[in-house]
Amino acid sequence: RLGQVVEIVGDPQEPQNGQDLSLSIDSRIQSFAWQQLQATVRASLRAGGEPIDRQWRDPGERLRRLVVLLDISGSMEPYARAMLRFVHAAVSGRQRVEAFAIGTRLTRVTKELHSRDPDTALAAASQRVHDWSGGTRLGDCMRAFNDQWGVRGMARGAIVVVLSDGWDRGDPEVLGAQMQRLQRVAYQTVWVNPLKVTPGYAPLARGMAAALPYVDAFVEGHSLAAMQELARVIASAPERRHSQRAAAHGTLEPR
Repeated sequence: RLGQVVEIVGDPQEPQNGQDLSLSIDSRIQSFAWQQLQATVRASLRAGGEPIDRQWRDPGERLRRLVVLLDISGSMEPYARAMLRFVHAAVSGRQRVEAFAIGTRLTRVTKELHSRDPDTALAAASQRVHDWSGGTRLGDCMRAFNDQWGVRGMARGAIVVVLSDGWDRGDPEVLGAQMQRLQRVAYQTVWVNPLKVTPGYAPLARGMAAALPYVDAFVEGHSLAAMQELARVIASAPERRHSQRAAAHGTLEPR
């Protein structure tokens, strides 16, 4: 009130510089929102400053990144060549696709598979991969992918497809831990196993058993029809919440 003396609660202090602010939203989203806000303010000048006509537009849609990791070890020899043709079709015919070969080490083959000529692409990929029909260290390869590519950005929000029979000479706990890391950042993880079609099949291979709890879709990969089903799974990319709950209980929705 007028005339009331304000009590001095402390001595004045020197001003201090504040801390840098960090945005809680993606910088691209912030830029998009700022552009629309500017357009709304400019439009409001025609109405005396009232934001009657709000400017906005949909950000549009684009394909999710697809990452394919193909097991080229000796146990996958009957299937790897045919599956490589599927990977080539994905790389050459779809935007935002990355391809890797996994055996005793991780090899990126995206550039080699970009050629429209299948024979040229497959020859270049085969020349690039030096451990074809060798051993299998899936856990080490998945760790290399996560450390160098996946967790750093490539797998974030992506559909990640692993084409492998699950046989692994390495520690299965490593593979399980790396699949868990991958599932945390990926939109959907798909495992394609050509042995799944075998009557009475059970994921007895230690690597497959360790990876399965962190797989959203477990599909066959032994034939052209199976590859067509895989393409349907990739195209639909359903929400993975149900499959995650099923995996937590040791079951997966059959496909």
